[in-house]
Amino acid sequence: MPAYIIVEVKINDPVQYEDYKKLTPISLAKYQGKFIVRGGKSEALEGGWDPQRVVVLEFPNKELARSWWASGDYAPAKAIRQRTAETKMILVEGY
Repeated sequence: MPAYIIVEVKINDPVQYEDYKKLTPISLAKYQGKFIVRGGKSEALEGGWDPQRVVVLEFPNKELARSWWASGDYAPAKAIRQRTAETKMILVEGY
């Protein structure tokens, strides 16, 4: 069953965040992850949600998604993201 990591991002340091954006795709390959949404323009249809940036990643299953997030492959990029942005991130199973 596919799994998705959905991320809401508020970027505090756009210059350094660019390094994160360069490193992340490389880290996904081993875990068969891919971007479905990567910061495209969003529009609130209901409620008060108005995120600065939304990212959706797709993985073949939740085990690979969790493994990627906890991996040494992603660790350098994760450290940059955590230093340069505020994020909310969830893992959700697909249908």
